Amino acid sequence: MSANPKASVEPILLRSDHEGIVTLTLNRPAQFNSLSQAMLTELQRVLDAISPDKTARVIVIAGAGKAFCAGHDLKEMRANREAGFIRALFDQCSKMMLTLTRMPQPVIARVHGIATAAGCQLVSMCDLAVASDEARFATSGINVGLFCATPGVGLSRNVSRKHAMEMLLTGDFIDAHRALEYGLVNRIVAADQLDASVLQLAQSIAAKTPVAVSAGKQMFYRQLELGFEQAYALAAETMACNMMADDAAEGVDAFIAKRPPVWKGS
Repeated sequence: MSANPKASVEPILLRSDHEGIVTLTLNRPAQFNSLSQAMLTELQRVLDAISPDKTARVIVIAGAGKAFCAGHDLKEMRANREAGFIRALFDQCSKMMLTLTRMPQPVIARVHGIATAAGCQLVSMCDLAVASDEARFATSGINVGLFCATPGVGLSRNVSRKHAMEMLLTGDFIDAHRALEYGLVNRIVAADQLDASVLQLAQSIAAKTPVAVSAGKQMFYRQLELGFEQAYALAAETMACNMMADDAAEGVDAFIAKRPPVWKGS
């Protein structure tokens, strides 16, 4: 009796939960974890489910196999070269990328191998990024006749204009050290220390009260689009509301008493 081929197909997105840290692993290693329509759909579904979950404190996005993410699935796009399909695909991708910044939990990119085009965009749209010293980054669409317009949105909000334009216009790779210098990633570590470094960062954030973390993340992205006066008004209101939270009172009391705080999540 032959085995059911559908039963042996692995999911394209893997999830593991550990002490408030949710790791989502892109699982198309043979395609270098390219963002197919199905992958984007599954990412959106899972992110939407995680967002209201108060037990989920930090999200980690990783890639299976040799690469983090090679961008959009060019074979799928070429096979569906219709304006309606392509527009819908990019709208879907943009929605997922914006979800990363709008959900209350901080999102960390765990980067190894290559992160190209929309894969580089994915790194830029995560709140934080930890990279292996062997990782490489590029907005390489220009090499196949496609200016990486949507990846350029996230890229230009992480690195300087000159660096962003050089990456977008040349499609050349930059190594992890250059990505750190540019501000695309927070830290680089040896490949065998990548998981430990990501876990340490995630645990550090998960140990904080989610009240301050989620309010702070929301304020951070909103104030970036405002002028100075409006940004300060938003920040002051955020801090005032935060100060009224039970966890803020607990945090101050614990600091004065020189004891660890016990967060209530309110």
